Amino acid sequence: MGDPDLLEMVEQEGRRNSREFIYSVETSDFQKRAQSKDSVFFRDGVRQIDFVLSYVDDIKKDAEIKAERRKEFEQNLRKTGLELEIEDKRDSEDGRTYFVKIHAPWEVLVTYAEVLGIKMPVKESDIPRTENSPLRYMLGPVRLPQEVKFPRPEYFTAQFSRHRQELFLIEDEATFFPSSSRNRIVYYILSRCPFGVEDGKKRFGIDRLLTSNTYSSAYPLHDGQYWKPAESPSTVNERYTLYQNWARFSYFYKEQPLDLIKDYFGEKIGIYFVFLGFYTEMLLIAAVVGLACLIYGILLMDSNQTSTDICDPEIGGQLIMCPLCDQVCDYWRLNSTCLSSKLSHLFDNESTVFFAIFMGIWVTLFLEFWKQRQARLEYEWDLVDFEEEQQQLQLRPEFEAMCKHRKMNPVTKELEPYMPLWNRIPWYFLSGATVTFWMALVVSSMVAVIVYRLSVFATFASFMESEATLQHVKVYFTPQLATSLSGSCLNFIVILILNFFYEKISAWITKMEIPRTYQEYESSLTLKMFLFQFVNYYSSCFYVAFFKGKFVGYPGKYTYLFNVWRSEECDPGGCLIELTTQMTIVMTGKQIFGNIKEAIYPLVFNWWRRRKARTNSEKLYSRWEQDHDLETFGQLGLFYEYLETVIQFGFVTLFVASFPLAPLLALLNNIIEIRVDAWKLTTQYRRPVAAKAHSIGVWQDILYGMAVVSVATNAFIVAFTSDIIPRLVYYYAYSTNITHPLKGYVNNSLSVFLIADFPNHTAPSEKREFTTCRYRDYRNPPEDKDKYIHNMQFWHVLAARMTFIIVMEHIVFLVKFLLAWMIPDVPKDVEERLKREKLMTVKILHDFELKKLKENLGINSDLFSKQVMMEESKVQLAKSTI
Repeated sequence: MGDPDLLEMVEQEGRRNSREFIYSVETSDFQKRAQSKDSVFFRDGVRQIDFVLSYVDDIKKDAEIKAERRKEFEQNLRKTGLELEIEDKRDSEDGRTYFVKIHAPWEVLVTYAEVLGIKMPVKESDIPRTENSPLRYMLGPVRLPQEVKFPRPEYFTAQFSRHRQELFLIEDEATFFPSSSRNRIVYYILSRCPFGVEDGKKRFGIDRLLTSNTYSSAYPLHDGQYWKPAESPSTVNERYTLYQNWARFSYFYKEQPLDLIKDYFGEKIGIYFVFLGFYTEMLLIAAVVGLACLIYGILLMDSNQTSTDICDPEIGGQLIMCPLCDQVCDYWRLNSTCLSSKLSHLFDNESTVFFAIFMGIWVTLFLEFWKQRQARLEYEWDLVDFEEEQQQLQLRPEFEAMCKHRKMNPVTKELEPYMPLWNRIPWYFLSGATVTFWMALVVSSMVAVIVYRLSVFATFASFMESEATLQHVKVYFTPQLATSLSGSCLNFIVILILNFFYEKISAWITKMEIPRTYQEYESSLTLKMFLFQFVNYYSSCFYVAFFKGKFVGYPGKYTYLFNVWRSEECDPGGCLIELTTQMTIVMTGKQIFGNIKEAIYPLVFNWWRRRKARTNSEKLYSRWEQDHDLETFGQLGLFYEYLETVIQFGFVTLFVASFPLAPLLALLNNIIEIRVDAWKLTTQYRRPVAAKAHSIGVWQDILYGMAVVSVATNAFIVAFTSDIIPRLVYYYAYSTNITHPLKGYVNNSLSVFLIADFPNHTAPSEKREFTTCRYRDYRNPPEDKDKYIHNMQFWHVLAARMTFIIVMEHIVFLVKFLLAWMIPDVPKDVEERLKREKLMTVKILHDFELKKLKENLGINSDLFSKQVMMEESKVQLAKSTI
């Protein structure tokens, strides 16, 4: 990106014209009264600070090398036209940190604005604003004041050109470029500025200097304090405006000032908050429908025929169930699970099917409408002709340091660092092996939790399953429930521990792969982290939904884990209630822990850093020192925010048939998450360098993949985890009761086992007078010649389950494809606006060039006429293409 001749020209111009305001540290006469501690200007009070570098005296053996690097780097910065002002360590609060303040004068800004292709306003737009957010239907209190929501008018824009400055709406050179554009330009220069030659290679870039600790930090300044407005009426403190209207939790019900976020933090951070806000708005619809399904289950809980039969002493009270573990466990009556059967019906009812289909359609609408929102955003934020950000395509310092080869770049025709594939292959193998090992570790930990549940179940059963389970007494806390709750909590703790260590290891192994650019680094880390967290957070849910209770065998011929522990059976109320319990604990726990961590972590570290820094209270605690003591957002700050949101999206979509409250929990979390993230960025973090982005990147592809998988998982949950299909088969094929078709279903769904057929090592130690017991399955009775073999009803139910999966998937996918086809990626009004802006921009440029031609050519009318015809033909061509 950028014209080398143009950059060379500005460097020469900087050598000739830049004013070097160099203050000697020995003769510094800085006084506390000379400047406000919140000043964002040089000491003259005129030149704005666009960037700050800091470093400390290094007494190690490489101190001289670092000092020489800094000296040459700062000299080269001045050659590009930047102006520097150095603060001596004696004036800093900790008495050991130097601060280099950087100001970009007008000549530098206009040159690099052209190099970076920054679009600037040429004329106020005549297209009225439209609001397309679902929030427009809500009440007025939700809205922000217009001056906060739209801090600047809409403009027609064009790529800036320093030779066409009079074309642009330049009222004040000091405020023409917003602070986000200024710090992006300065960072671009810093990232390309050389600082010496080492080992015959030219070294450049602030990132390399930060990696080697030559500088300790590099950051743009916040506008001012977040808790008070700017001291001067002519100065706008956007940080204060953002805090007042966005970062306060009391504004949780308000819409976000998205344009102001974009102007202050840049498009990349802005689009994250647009996505999070849009996702939260869409969750509102899913949450309302999910809550309605739960209310439906509550209303029908007492009238449910299955629960009524289980709780009835004459039905469930007379059904003696087979022991749930060997020897230690005793027989029990079915009505002891009365409460769990009622709770299970909250989520295992007819509305489950409806909600599963609804969420399959909802996720399609969400993704399609997001594409439209993204297209609208590209137009509103001038990202239509977006080019990949330089700081993402820039070579990483670690890559340059490790490379011993050079290769001609076919695009730039320059020699660039190059690493052959065979040098990377060992690291790729190590990376793949590491990821595989950790995912295997997750599965092993899940198996360990299963073993824990199997081991402690007998313990719980030994003191919880007393004679009460064989009497007509209500039992409110069963061994199954106790084991499920404790196992889910233990599983959540293991998830957090594994996740903590894997984050460190994945970052290290990604560095060892030596990615060429920051974009490659982020893509590699994304793949590793998402694969691991997918397995880490969802493996236990997949186990409960699709494996638990499916391969247990039957009394007398149970299957055993490692030939020691009998395979887990589902709760008598069904596995769906256990999946709901697992989902509730993991999802809720993750969200609460994540929000507490995000709020407490920077707060504690910033307090400790300020406490250590403020050793000289009589010194001026300046604006750059205050920001220096804040946490660093880092290049991967948004990566972890997106990862957290995508994992939550998986909970909302993959297993939502078992837990219709998942969208509501996600909605409540996101309302808090938006304000916590806003508070962090506004108050606890240094201001990030503004960066451009026109989409959420690879995360959109991940969301599409999860949306497709969610259709299958919900179909299987309804078919195999819930009892809806067996009840429907009984309703239509086996029921003989016309008035109450489901009466008798409980007895029909339980097979009979002859106690005498128990092997000695599995039979309960205490003898009973019962001759038979019951268990959940469809098998022939003991008096049948093919005893304990699956009966015909089992195959009918299995066929119905498979049919349901096929039908549901085809219906949902058909609707998904129809919706994707019907909903255009770019809204029609946005297309029209784009055409209008393109036409107006061409016309404005055409009129400007004609005016210049007329002034330059003067009396040469023939040449002028030819130029006019050429320019008019360009306009006509633009109209025809539009």
